[in-house]
Amino acid sequence: MDVLRTPEERFRDLPGHDVEPRWVEVPAADDVPPLRMHHVDEGPRDAPVALLMHGEPTWSYLYRRVVPRLVDAGIRAVAPDLIGFGRSDKPASPRDYSFARHLAWVRSLVEQLDLRRVTLVCQDWGGPIGLGVLAAAPERFDAVVAANTILPTADPELTDGVLEWRSDALLSWIVGSQRTPEFSAGEIVRGVCARPVSDAVVAAYDAPFPDERYRAGARQFPLLIPITPDDPGAALNRETWKVLQGFERPFVTAYSDGDPSTAGWDAIFRARVPGARGRENVTIERAGHFLQEDAGEELAQIIIDTVRGA
Repeated sequence: MDVLRTPEERFRDLPGHDVEPRWVEVPAADDVPPLRMHHVDEGPRDAPVALLMHGEPTWSYLYRRVVPRLVDAGIRAVAPDLIGFGRSDKPASPRDYSFARHLAWVRSLVEQLDLRRVTLVCQDWGGPIGLGVLAAAPERFDAVVAANTILPTADPELTDGVLEWRSDALLSWIVGSQRTPEFSAGEIVRGVCARPVSDAVVAAYDAPFPDERYRAGARQFPLLIPITPDDPGAALNRETWKVLQGFERPFVTAYSDGDPSTAGWDAIFRARVPGARGRENVTIERAGHFLQEDAGEELAQIIIDTVRGA
């Protein structure tokens, strides 16, 4: 496996991002060698944990407005960079990435840090991955904040009457992500935010990817979205749903009012997860897909309230 590591100077002087970098070596479940996974880890070590999971094509920088507020509230904030993103190692071939490997890498980090009393905060791909890790070790988790995320199986009965899952917009994203010659994480973030994103912040989201060689993980993620029932990711998400359908601890849905790509999934979670039933969706207004970028302070308060109520 050819593994790339983004030079550290790419992460210097990023706006609003002053954290101590930390790494662990994470193995996958197969013959892939251990890789170095970066994570933010701030706050008291004996405090309840907020595990902040990012998705495509972002990194822990996405939570820069959330982490300080959690720490001020006495919560330990742990925000990993998925393999292929941020300061984490980046296998150079798209074939090196799979949904199962992402699950194994994050589960290894959780186990090595021995995270307990965890409130999972998951957005975008952070949902399928983070919830999959919860399903493997539910005893470590006290609560969930699902924010603009999905857990698809491509089974019609999961979404029937709520939304049409295999939409033209989804297929356009999958195809476009492979064909576009310029894959800018920062411009993707800017394009689906409801509030202005500065050029400096766009550059910060692009910092992990000096050139196309570093973007294999970001390019591959759209292809891992299960769009047929036979996709490997569909089977993994079905296993996660089996656990979630018995998860009675607090499960809060916090979705923005400006993200058509995940609209409706809050209702699916509230209908199927016991810990979410009877709860109203917390709607974050004037926010797009990346609600951490648009409304990080508001999301932080929702997380704080969830941790304190767990």
